[in-house]
Amino acid sequence: MTELAFEDVQVRYGTHRSGLTAVDGVDLRVPSGSVVGLVGESGSGKSTLARAAVGLAPVTGGRVLLDGTDVRRLPRGRRPIQLVFQDPYSSLDPRMTVGESIAEALPREVFRRRPARRGEVARLLELVGLDAGRSGVLPGELSGGQRQRIALARALAARPEVVIADEITSALDVSVQGSVLNLVRELQRELGLTMLFISHNLAVVRYVSDYVAVLYLGRIVEMGPAERLLADPQHPYTRELVDAAPSAHRSLLAAPDSPVADAEPGDPHRPPAGCRFHPRCPVGPLVDPRRSICTTVDPATVAPSREHRAACHFAAAVEHTDSPVPNSVVRTGFPGARGDTLE
Repeated sequence: MTELAFEDVQVRYGTHRSGLTAVDGVDLRVPSGSVVGLVGESGSGKSTLARAAVGLAPVTGGRVLLDGTDVRRLPRGRRPIQLVFQDPYSSLDPRMTVGESIAEALPREVFRRRPARRGEVARLLELVGLDAGRSGVLPGELSGGQRQRIALARALAARPEVVIADEITSALDVSVQGSVLNLVRELQRELGLTMLFISHNLAVVRYVSDYVAVLYLGRIVEMGPAERLLADPQHPYTRELVDAAPSAHRSLLAAPDSPVADAEPGDPHRPPAGCRFHPRCPVGPLVDPRRSICTTVDPATVAPSREHRAACHFAAAVEHTDSPVPNSVVRTGFPGARGDTLE
């Protein structure tokens, strides 16, 4: 088992004047043999961070470490980190059979021997719950859930130490999501994988993750054990994500008279000074002008002293209720999930 760590990682595109910093100083540790869920809205930098870990995005600052070794210094040909993409169809070559796609990722010593290659492909297909006879079909002949299982099998074919799953259920029907999530959880436990699981769905993250990290405009704003963090979020942005989860007892929209109801998300090209969340924060200067510190001082300086390392000057002011986590986050059942529920 292997630990994955991001140390002050920065990913920037473009020039100094017109570029975009998609990931800005991320410090995140994925302990060996555990699952860390990474959540945040679209554009927060989740997928960019995943791509940086496997070399598909430029690491312009900081380091991505595997058991203390910079991944850029690993021997050529070694692929200890594998990324499973969101869309299983676009990640598979439509002209290659399922078996060929999986075999392509096998270690060289296995790939060169035809009997060993066939046996390993069959084993991997069975591992992800598919019949070995499927090896001769094309991706277009399979359903979305089956294609995502093939993508998982191909990632495992490289015998990785770390797997990064990037929104792997968001393109699937709800009836299929549960079975794929159960498969992910079973594989992680059976193989002892270290996993970074990316999703915008808190119920999904809670189901598979040991720890949760929350990303906003390229920065981690809160992290901690999944149960504790989702039951008692300290950062107002985490609270917003929890409150946005569908619930029969709560409106999905801000109250019409709320000062943050019409607030726009921060521009990633020109992130706000101080706390990046302050232009839309329900406990910041929008609701209390005396809290002007949010507009000038980066709360990352106080995060280490806060519970869950919450990057917020007024974390204690986040409103809590007797039942802070919506039912959809506490208990969500997926049809077709073999009787298992997210609880």
